[in-house]
Amino acid sequence: MAREATAGFRNASWTMTGLPSDVAVTVHPLQTQDGAAVNGFLYAKQSADTVLCIMHPREFLATHYLVPDLVSAGYAVFTQTARSVGNDMRLEHEIALLDVAAGLNFLKSAGFKRIILIGNSGGASLYAFYNQQSLKGAAERFDKTPGGRPTGLGEATMPVADGVVFVSPHPGQGQILLKCIDPSVTDENDALSVNASLDFLSPENGFQEGPDGSKYTADFIQRFREAQSERVTRLDSVARNMISERLSARKRAKDSGSLSDRRKGAHTSVMTIWRTDADLRCWDRSIDPSDRKLGSVWGKDPFATNYGAAGFSRFCTPEAWLSTWSGHSSRANLFETAKAVEQPCLLVDYTGDNTVFPADCATIFETIASSDKIRQRFRGDHHGRALEKGEEPGRTAAAKAIVEWVRDKFG
Repeated sequence: MAREATAGFRNASWTMTGLPSDVAVTVHPLQTQDGAAVNGFLYAKQSADTVLCIMHPREFLATHYLVPDLVSAGYAVFTQTARSVGNDMRLEHEIALLDVAAGLNFLKSAGFKRIILIGNSGGASLYAFYNQQSLKGAAERFDKTPGGRPTGLGEATMPVADGVVFVSPHPGQGQILLKCIDPSVTDENDALSVNASLDFLSPENGFQEGPDGSKYTADFIQRFREAQSERVTRLDSVARNMISERLSARKRAKDSGSLSDRRKGAHTSVMTIWRTDADLRCWDRSIDPSDRKLGSVWGKDPFATNYGAAGFSRFCTPEAWLSTWSGHSSRANLFETAKAVEQPCLLVDYTGDNTVFPADCATIFETIASSDKIRQRFRGDHHGRALEKGEEPGRTAAAKAIVEWVRDKFG
Protein backbone atom coordinates (compact mmCIF):
# COMPACT_ATOMS: atom_id res chain seq x y z
CA MET A 1 0.00 0.00 0.00
CA ALA A 2 1.34 3.44 -0.90
CA ARG A 3 2.38 5.59 2.02
CA GLU A 4 0.87 9.04 2.38
CA ALA A 5 3.38 11.83 1.83
CA THR A 6 3.91 13.78 5.01
CA ALA A 7 5.96 16.78 5.95
CA GLY A 8 6.66 18.95 8.94
CA PHE A 9 4.92 19.24 12.26
CA ARG A 10 1.25 19.62 13.21
CA ASN A 11 0.52 16.44 11.27
CA ALA A 12 0.82 18.04 7.86
CA SER A 13 -0.11 15.66 5.03
CA TRP A 14 1.08 17.70 2.07
CA THR A 15 4.27 18.47 0.19
CA MET A 16 5.26 21.48 -1.90
CA THR A 17 3.93 19.80 -5.04
CA GLY A 18 0.45 20.04 -3.54
CA LEU A 19 0.44 23.83 -3.57
CA PRO A 20 -1.19 25.83 -6.40
CA SER A 21 1.18 26.28 -9.35
CA ASP A 22 1.13 30.07 -9.03
CA VAL A 23 2.29 30.05 -5.40
CA ALA A 24 5.94 30.90 -4.88
CA VAL A 25 7.78 29.54 -1.85
CA THR A 26 10.72 31.57 -0.58
CA VAL A 27 12.95 31.14 2.46
CA HIS A 28 14.13 34.22 4.34
CA PRO A 29 16.97 34.21 6.88
CA LEU A 30 16.24 36.97 9.38
CA GLN A 31 18.20 38.68 12.12
CA THR A 32 16.52 39.80 15.31
CA GLN A 33 17.09 43.10 17.11
CA ASP A 34 19.56 41.37 19.45
CA GLY A 35 21.43 39.62 16.65
CA ALA A 36 19.92 36.13 16.75
CA ALA A 37 19.19 34.20 13.55
CA VAL A 38 15.68 32.98 12.69
CA ASN A 39 14.02 31.88 9.45
CA GLY A 40 10.78 32.64 7.67
CA PHE A 41 9.01 30.69 4.93
CA LEU A 42 6.77 32.78 2.69
CA TYR A 43 4.07 31.16 0.56
CA ALA A 44 2.50 33.74 -1.73
CA LYS A 45 0.85 34.49 -5.02
CA GLN A 46 2.24 37.60 -6.67
CA SER A 47 -0.93 39.62 -6.06
CA ALA A 48 -1.30 38.88 -2.34
CA ASP A 49 -1.24 41.93 -0.05
CA THR A 50 -2.59 40.29 3.10
CA VAL A 51 -0.32 37.87 4.94
CA LEU A 52 -1.35 35.31 7.57
CA CYS A 53 1.42 34.45 10.04
CA ILE A 54 1.87 31.12 11.82
CA MET A 55 4.53 30.58 14.48
CA HIS A 56 5.25 28.52 17.59
CA PRO A 57 7.94 29.23 20.20
CA ARG A 58 9.28 25.67 20.12
CA GLU A 59 8.07 23.91 16.98
CA PHE A 60 8.92 23.93 13.28
CA LEU A 61 5.73 24.82 11.39
CA ALA A 62 6.93 25.34 7.82
CA THR A 63 4.35 22.84 6.59
CA HIS A 64 1.53 23.65 8.98
CA TYR A 65 -1.73 22.00 8.02
CA LEU A 66 -3.52 25.30 7.35
CA VAL A 67 -1.06 26.55 4.71
CA PRO A 68 -2.50 24.94 1.52
CA ASP A 69 -6.08 26.11 2.07
CA LEU A 70 -5.03 29.63 3.05
CA VAL A 71 -2.74 30.18 0.06
CA SER A 72 -5.30 28.61 -2.28
CA ALA A 73 -7.72 31.31 -1.11
CA GLY A 74 -5.29 33.97 -2.35
CA TYR A 75 -3.60 34.96 0.88
CA ALA A 76 0.10 34.90 1.58
CA VAL A 77 1.18 32.71 4.50
CA PHE A 78 4.34 33.29 6.52
CA THR A 79 5.53 30.52 8.82
CA GLN A 80 8.43 31.35 11.06
CA THR A 81 10.91 29.64 13.32
CA ALA A 82 11.99 30.98 16.69
CA ARG A 83 15.60 30.83 17.85
CA SER A 84 14.54 28.04 20.23
CA VAL A 85 12.92 25.82 17.58
CA GLY A 86 13.44 22.16 18.38
CA ASN A 87 14.99 22.86 21.78
CA ASP A 88 13.22 24.90 24.42
CA MET A 89 15.83 24.38 27.16
CA ARG A 90 16.65 28.13 27.13
CA LEU A 91 13.32 29.48 25.88
CA GLU A 92 12.42 32.79 27.48
CA HIS A 93 9.21 34.15 26.00
CA GLU A 94 10.19 37.80 26.37
CA ILE A 95 13.22 37.15 24.16
CA ALA A 96 11.11 35.14 21.69
CA LEU A 97 9.07 38.29 21.09
CA LEU A 98 12.14 39.71 19.34
CA ASP A 99 11.92 36.75 16.95
CA VAL A 100 8.29 37.57 16.19
CA ALA A 101 9.19 41.21 15.62
CA ALA A 102 11.90 40.24 13.12
CA GLY A 103 9.32 38.39 11.04
CA LEU A 104 6.73 41.14 11.14
CA ASN A 105 9.29 43.82 10.30
CA PHE A 106 10.32 41.77 7.26
CA LEU A 107 6.69 41.49 6.14
CA LYS A 108 6.18 45.22 6.53
CA SER A 109 9.29 45.91 4.45
CA ALA A 110 8.07 43.42 1.84
CA GLY A 111 5.04 45.62 1.29
CA PHE A 112 2.20 43.64 2.83
CA LYS A 113 -0.69 45.93 3.72
CA ARG A 114 -2.32 43.73 6.34
CA ILE A 115 -0.78 41.27 8.82
CA ILE A 116 -2.95 38.67 10.57
CA LEU A 117 -1.52 36.54 13.37
CA ILE A 118 -2.69 32.91 13.56
CA GLY A 119 -1.72 31.49 16.93
CA ASN A 120 -2.12 27.72 17.00
CA SER A 121 -1.64 25.83 20.28
CA GLY A 122 1.44 27.34 21.97
CA GLY A 123 1.67 29.88 19.17
CA ALA A 124 -1.47 31.48 20.59
CA SER A 125 0.13 32.45 23.90
CA LEU A 126 3.27 33.62 22.06
CA TYR A 127 1.37 35.85 19.63
CA ALA A 128 -0.98 37.18 22.33
CA PHE A 129 2.03 38.11 24.46
CA TYR A 130 3.66 39.79 21.46
CA ASN A 131 0.45 41.66 20.71
CA GLN A 132 0.21 42.90 24.30
CA GLN A 133 3.75 44.26 24.24
CA SER A 134 3.52 45.69 20.70
CA LEU A 135 0.56 47.85 21.74
CA LYS A 136 2.53 49.39 24.60
CA GLY A 137 4.89 52.33 24.36
CA ALA A 138 8.57 51.37 24.36
CA ALA A 139 9.08 52.53 27.96
CA GLU A 140 6.08 50.47 29.17
CA ARG A 141 7.27 47.12 27.85
CA PHE A 142 8.85 44.52 30.11
CA ASP A 143 12.52 45.42 30.45
CA LYS A 144 13.56 42.18 32.15
CA THR A 145 12.51 38.55 32.02
CA PRO A 146 11.21 36.92 35.23
CA GLY A 147 14.76 35.60 35.69
CA GLY A 148 16.25 39.10 35.45
CA ARG A 149 17.65 39.09 31.91
CA PRO A 150 17.31 42.39 29.97
CA THR A 151 14.73 41.92 27.21
CA GLY A 152 15.58 44.69 24.78
CA LEU A 153 11.87 45.10 24.05
CA GLY A 154 12.06 48.84 24.70
CA GLU A 155 14.53 49.23 21.84
CA ALA A 156 12.71 46.90 19.44
CA THR A 157 10.44 47.91 16.58
CA MET A 158 7.30 45.83 17.11
CA PRO A 159 4.71 46.19 14.31
CA VAL A 160 1.10 45.90 15.45
CA ALA A 161 -0.99 43.20 13.75
CA ASP A 162 -4.29 44.03 12.06
CA GLY A 163 -6.14 40.94 13.23
CA VAL A 164 -5.70 37.89 15.47
CA VAL A 165 -6.83 34.29 15.01
CA PHE A 166 -6.50 31.66 17.73
CA VAL A 167 -6.70 27.97 16.74
CA SER A 168 -6.87 25.36 19.52
CA PRO A 169 -5.20 27.98 21.74
CA HIS A 170 -3.83 26.69 24.98
CA PRO A 171 -3.58 29.38 27.67
CA GLY A 172 0.21 29.29 27.89
CA GLN A 173 2.83 26.69 28.57
CA GLY A 174 2.95 27.67 32.22
CA GLN A 175 -0.81 27.43 32.56
CA ILE A 176 -0.79 24.06 30.80
CA LEU A 177 1.89 22.75 33.15
CA LEU A 178 0.05 24.08 36.19
CA LYS A 179 -2.67 21.51 35.41
CA CYS A 180 -0.48 18.63 34.21
CA ILE A 181 2.46 18.63 36.63
CA ASP A 182 2.37 15.68 39.01
CA PRO A 183 2.08 16.97 42.59
CA SER A 184 2.76 13.59 44.15
CA VAL A 185 6.51 14.02 43.60
CA THR A 186 8.06 14.31 47.07
CA ASP A 187 11.71 14.70 46.04
CA GLU A 188 12.73 16.59 42.88
CA ASN A 189 15.91 14.52 42.78
CA ASP A 190 14.00 11.23 42.80
CA ALA A 191 11.74 10.71 39.79
CA LEU A 192 10.08 7.73 41.49
CA SER A 193 9.18 9.42 44.77
CA VAL A 194 5.43 9.37 45.40
CA ASN A 195 3.06 10.82 47.97
CA ALA A 196 0.43 8.08 47.92
CA SER A 197 -2.39 10.43 48.92
CA LEU A 198 -1.81 12.47 45.72
CA ASP A 199 -1.04 9.62 43.34
CA PHE A 200 -3.45 9.97 40.42
CA LEU A 201 -2.39 6.53 39.15
CA SER A 202 -3.53 4.78 42.32
CA PRO A 203 -6.90 2.93 42.24
CA GLU A 204 -7.43 4.11 45.81
CA ASN A 205 -7.62 7.68 44.47
CA GLY A 206 -9.91 6.86 41.57
CA PHE A 207 -7.61 5.66 38.80
CA GLN A 208 -9.08 2.98 36.55
CA GLU A 209 -7.61 1.11 33.61
CA GLY A 210 -9.76 0.53 30.57
CA PRO A 211 -11.82 2.52 28.06
CA ASP A 212 -14.06 4.18 30.64
CA GLY A 213 -11.15 5.92 32.32
CA SER A 214 -10.73 7.13 35.86
CA LYS A 215 -13.20 8.72 38.26
CA TYR A 216 -11.72 11.16 40.74
CA THR A 217 -13.70 12.66 43.61
CA ALA A 218 -14.20 16.40 43.99
CA ASP A 219 -12.12 16.30 47.17
CA PHE A 220 -9.20 14.58 45.43
CA ILE A 221 -9.35 17.00 42.49
CA GLN A 222 -9.22 20.00 44.83
CA ARG A 223 -6.32 18.59 46.88
CA PHE A 224 -4.49 17.57 43.71
CA ARG A 225 -4.76 21.01 42.08
CA GLU A 226 -3.72 22.80 45.25
CA ALA A 227 -0.68 20.54 45.48
CA GLN A 228 0.12 21.18 41.80
CA SER A 229 0.25 24.89 42.52
CA GLU A 230 2.45 24.28 45.56
CA ARG A 231 4.93 22.21 43.55
CA VAL A 232 5.21 24.99 40.96
CA THR A 233 5.81 27.49 43.77
CA ARG A 234 8.62 25.29 45.13
CA LEU A 235 10.18 25.00 41.68
CA ASP A 236 9.98 28.79 41.27
CA SER A 237 11.96 29.11 44.48
CA VAL A 238 14.54 26.58 43.27
CA ALA A 239 14.92 28.49 39.99
CA ARG A 240 15.33 31.88 41.67
CA ASN A 241 17.88 30.47 44.12
CA MET A 242 19.89 28.97 41.25
CA ILE A 243 19.98 32.32 39.48
CA SER A 244 20.82 34.19 42.67
CA GLU A 245 23.70 31.85 43.51
CA ARG A 246 25.17 32.19 40.03
CA LEU A 247 24.95 35.99 40.04
CA SER A 248 26.44 36.16 43.55
CA ALA A 249 29.37 34.03 42.40
CA ARG A 250 29.93 36.36 39.45
CA LYS A 251 30.03 39.36 41.77
CA ARG A 252 32.45 37.65 44.13
CA ALA A 253 34.68 36.68 41.19
CA LYS A 254 34.69 40.26 39.95
CA ASP A 255 35.53 41.61 43.39
CA SER A 256 38.14 39.03 44.41
CA GLY A 257 39.36 37.41 41.23
CA SER A 258 38.49 33.99 42.68
CA LEU A 259 38.86 31.28 40.02
CA SER A 260 36.41 29.04 41.85
CA ASP A 261 33.73 31.73 41.89
CA ARG A 262 34.41 32.54 38.25
CA ARG A 263 33.62 28.92 37.39
CA LYS A 264 30.47 28.97 39.53
CA GLY A 265 29.35 32.21 37.92
CA ALA A 266 29.88 30.86 34.43
CA HIS A 267 28.09 27.57 35.03
CA THR A 268 24.38 27.51 34.20
CA SER A 269 22.66 24.58 35.82
CA VAL A 270 19.69 22.97 34.13
CA MET A 271 16.55 21.98 35.99
CA THR A 272 15.15 18.50 35.45
CA ILE A 273 11.39 18.46 35.95
CA TRP A 274 10.07 14.91 36.11
CA ARG A 275 6.48 13.73 35.86
CA THR A 276 4.57 16.35 33.89
CA ASP A 277 1.70 14.44 32.30
CA ALA A 278 -0.80 14.36 35.14
CA ASP A 279 -3.73 16.46 33.92
CA LEU A 280 -6.70 14.74 35.53
CA ARG A 281 -8.93 15.88 32.65
CA CYS A 282 -7.03 13.55 30.31
CA TRP A 283 -7.77 10.47 32.40
CA ASP A 284 -11.21 11.39 33.78
CA ARG A 285 -13.35 12.69 30.94
CA SER A 286 -16.19 13.64 33.26
CA ILE A 287 -14.08 16.66 34.29
CA ASP A 288 -14.95 19.42 31.82
CA PRO A 289 -16.50 16.88 29.40
CA SER A 290 -15.99 17.04 25.63
CA ASP A 291 -15.59 14.75 22.62
CA ARG A 292 -11.96 13.99 23.50
CA LYS A 293 -10.50 10.50 23.56
CA LEU A 294 -8.99 9.07 26.71
CA GLY A 295 -5.33 10.06 27.08
CA SER A 296 -3.12 13.08 26.67
CA VAL A 297 -1.32 14.63 23.71
CA TRP A 298 1.63 12.44 24.71
CA GLY A 299 -0.19 9.10 24.60
CA LYS A 300 -2.75 6.78 26.13
CA ASP A 301 -0.65 5.11 28.84
CA PRO A 302 -0.25 7.55 31.77
CA PHE A 303 2.53 5.48 33.33
CA ALA A 304 4.60 5.74 30.15
CA THR A 305 3.83 9.39 29.47
CA ASN A 306 4.16 10.63 33.05
CA TYR A 307 7.31 8.67 33.96
CA GLY A 308 9.02 8.73 30.56
CA ALA A 309 11.87 10.89 29.28
CA ALA A 310 9.76 12.96 26.87
CA GLY A 311 7.42 15.58 28.23
CA PHE A 312 6.76 19.23 28.90
CA SER A 313 9.54 21.21 30.61
CA ARG A 314 11.72 18.14 31.12
CA PHE A 315 15.04 20.00 30.88
CA CYS A 316 15.25 23.78 31.15
CA THR A 317 17.36 26.55 32.57
CA PRO A 318 15.95 28.32 35.63
CA GLU A 319 15.35 31.39 33.45
CA ALA A 320 13.35 29.30 30.97
CA TRP A 321 11.39 27.72 33.80
CA LEU A 322 10.32 31.10 35.15
CA SER A 323 9.56 32.69 31.77
CA THR A 324 7.93 29.76 30.00
CA TRP A 325 6.91 26.86 32.23
CA SER A 326 5.94 28.36 35.56
CA GLY A 327 2.21 28.90 35.85
CA HIS A 328 2.92 31.51 38.52
CA SER A 329 5.76 33.46 36.89
CA SER A 330 5.33 33.19 33.12
CA ARG A 331 3.86 36.26 31.44
CA ALA A 332 2.92 34.31 28.32
CA ASN A 333 -0.45 33.71 29.95
CA LEU A 334 -3.36 33.96 27.54
CA PHE A 335 -5.80 34.44 30.39
CA GLU A 336 -4.05 37.79 30.92
CA THR A 337 -2.70 38.76 27.49
CA ALA A 338 -6.09 38.24 25.81
CA LYS A 339 -7.18 41.35 27.67
CA ALA A 340 -4.97 43.34 25.28
CA VAL A 341 -6.45 41.91 22.06
CA GLU A 342 -8.35 44.90 20.71
CA GLN A 343 -8.18 43.94 17.03
CA PRO A 344 -10.82 41.81 15.26
CA CYS A 345 -10.40 38.28 16.61
CA LEU A 346 -11.50 34.79 15.63
CA LEU A 347 -11.16 31.86 18.04
CA VAL A 348 -11.43 28.31 16.69
CA ASP A 349 -11.42 25.34 19.02
CA TYR A 350 -11.84 21.62 18.48
CA THR A 351 -14.38 19.60 20.44
CA GLY A 352 -12.10 16.59 20.97
CA ASP A 353 -9.02 18.51 22.07
CA ASN A 354 -7.12 16.84 24.93
CA THR A 355 -4.79 19.79 25.51
CA VAL A 356 -7.18 22.75 25.30
CA PHE A 357 -10.36 22.11 27.25
CA PRO A 358 -13.80 23.72 26.83
CA ALA A 359 -13.73 25.77 30.03
CA ASP A 360 -10.30 27.17 29.16
CA CYS A 361 -11.45 28.21 25.68
CA ALA A 362 -14.58 29.80 27.11
CA THR A 363 -12.47 31.80 29.58
CA ILE A 364 -10.04 32.87 26.88
CA PHE A 365 -12.87 34.02 24.62
CA GLU A 366 -14.58 35.94 27.41
CA THR A 367 -11.26 37.59 28.29
CA ILE A 368 -10.54 38.85 24.75
CA ALA A 369 -11.04 42.61 24.96
CA SER A 370 -12.16 43.17 21.38
CA SER A 371 -15.84 43.82 20.79
CA ASP A 372 -15.36 42.31 17.32
CA LYS A 373 -14.77 38.67 18.21
CA ILE A 374 -16.19 35.34 17.07
CA ARG A 375 -15.82 31.81 18.39
CA GLN A 376 -16.34 28.72 16.23
CA ARG A 377 -16.10 25.08 17.28
CA PHE A 378 -15.46 22.05 15.07
CA ARG A 379 -15.11 18.34 15.72
CA GLY A 380 -11.48 17.33 15.85
CA ASP A 381 -8.54 16.58 18.13
CA HIS A 382 -5.88 19.09 19.18
CA HIS A 383 -4.39 19.04 15.68
CA GLY A 384 -7.76 19.22 13.94
CA ARG A 385 -7.75 15.58 12.84
CA ALA A 386 -11.02 13.68 12.49
CA LEU A 387 -12.29 12.00 15.64
CA GLU A 388 -13.92 9.15 13.75
CA LYS A 389 -13.10 7.41 10.49
CA GLY A 390 -14.93 8.96 7.57
CA GLU A 391 -15.50 12.34 9.21
CA GLU A 392 -14.29 15.57 7.67
CA PRO A 393 -11.26 16.70 9.69
CA GLY A 394 -11.91 19.69 11.88
CA ARG A 395 -8.85 21.38 10.37
CA THR A 396 -10.67 21.55 7.01
CA ALA A 397 -13.60 23.39 8.56
CA ALA A 398 -11.19 25.59 10.52
CA ALA A 399 -9.39 26.67 7.34
CA LYS A 400 -12.70 27.53 5.68
CA ALA A 401 -13.77 29.54 8.72
CA ILE A 402 -10.49 31.48 8.76
CA VAL A 403 -10.71 32.28 5.05
CA GLU A 404 -14.31 33.48 5.37
CA TRP A 405 -13.47 35.58 8.42
CA VAL A 406 -10.44 37.22 6.78
CA ARG A 407 -12.46 38.02 3.66
CA ASP A 408 -15.24 39.52 5.74
CA LYS A 409 -12.92 41.65 7.88
CA PHE A 410 -10.10 42.54 5.51
CA GLY A 411 -11.20 41.71 1.98
